[in-house]
Amino acid sequence: MERILTVTVNYKTPELTIKCIESVARERELNTPGLTMCVVDNDSGDDSVMMIRAAVEQGGWSDWVEVIAAERNGGFAYGNNMAIRAALARSREKQPDFIWLLNPDAEAEPGAGIELVRFMQAHPRVGLATGRSFGVDGQSKTAAYRHFTPLNEFLGQFQLGMLERLLAPSLLVIPTGDEPLKAVWLSGSSLMIRREVFDDVGLMDEGYFLYFEETDFCLAAARAGWELWYVPASRILHLEGAATGLTMHEVAKPRRARYWFESRRRFFLKNYGPFRTLLADTAHMVGFVLWRLRRRIQNKPDLDPPYYLRDFFANSVFVKGFRLADGAERPMFKVARLSPSRRR
Repeated sequence: MERILTVTVNYKTPELTIKCIESVARERELNTPGLTMCVVDNDSGDDSVMMIRAAVEQGGWSDWVEVIAAERNGGFAYGNNMAIRAALARSREKQPDFIWLLNPDAEAEPGAGIELVRFMQAHPRVGLATGRSFGVDGQSKTAAYRHFTPLNEFLGQFQLGMLERLLAPSLLVIPTGDEPLKAVWLSGSSLMIRREVFDDVGLMDEGYFLYFEETDFCLAAARAGWELWYVPASRILHLEGAATGLTMHEVAKPRRARYWFESRRRFFLKNYGPFRTLLADTAHMVGFVLWRLRRRIQNKPDLDPPYYLRDFFANSVFVKGFRLADGAERPMFKVARLSPSRRR
């Protein structure tokens, strides 16, 4: 019997988190007694812990759901690591075989976790897998991605359909359908991770507060020789952005949070080096400026976050330089390469 630990990090969204737990409870009823769950509250400062614990007690889930109250809000990686670190500190025979990261604003459809584990059992080189996610409108969301490049940073901001069709193999997002496919990195809303991946690459980088931490972890796993796959048989309902207030698909967008820019800068410098980060920042801003000009000429609606260009430049390497929060300076011409070294 495979042991699966589901980890969910809550911050001021107890109602969503309780619905997430309910969906995992339905998953557990599908003859998966080895499925347990740990909910970490990132110091919400409200009634979250009380509400979630009450729901666990009322639902009769206390024997398989643990609720941990963190002393501070250290971010998404910090919250996940708190649960994962405790699980990996157990004796080997009691450690989970798989750790399932599930967003609090996600609800797993019956069999979502099982399908991911079945695929990974059939393919021992797969270290991480995600499934198909849908919004409340029934539209499928992006889940599989290629490497970030200056070109797809430009294309993503310029938003010209004709150019995107011409350069489709260079786009960041990989089109997904009804067949499994391999990717460079995966959506973190529902991410199944084989325990041995943590043996190879360690825990998630807590230098990220929110966003890009799962992307960073995926690249680290890929460099260690693990494969990453999208498995459409696994399905979740994802209320994207409901737990963070940040979504790429809403009509009226708020100003982009500073931690998004900080996480993006950390990710690029850490994984691609200063020179490629400089190129990526330049391409991103040029693409965005050209899009804003085209938007005005074509009289398209203004759906961009307010002050986005100003905020992006203020947090780019042009202003912040090449040092990360840990004080380490990255060599100008360092370029990250995928060079799997794992021997299986």
